[in-house]
Amino acid sequence: MQNHKDIDNKLTLKEIAKILEAEVIADSGNSDINIKNACSADMMSAVLYYHTPNSLLITGLTQPHVIRTAEIAGIKSIVFVLDKKPDARTIELARTKNISLLSTSYCMYTASGRLYKAGLPGCLYK
Repeated sequence: MQNHKDIDNKLTLKEIAKILEAEVIADSGNSDINIKNACSADMMSAVLYYHTPNSLLITGLTQPHVIRTAEIAGIKSIVFVLDKKPDARTIELARTKNISLLSTSYCMYTASGRLYKAGLPGCLYK
């Protein structure tokens, strides 16, 4: 079995958006940033525990506390699943924090699987 600690794959936000067929809701202006891993969670305490800087958060939560958690964790982009979209206040908060927001029609399991298949490891293997 492959040792996930040795995986050094990275995807750009542009590549992630394509893989997930995602709509960009808020663009941080840096779609070429390298994302080195992803974390899928709806419990923000798990995000704070398992995150790594420059990672991607996949979640179904769209409230402002998701943006604040991402900021603390050094997460550069958030993907909302099941076509969920945050309200205008949350989008504006993400813009001020330079956090990109995307929305995909895929469920969390499928979105995570597609990114893993493309070579993006999970945050558990930091």
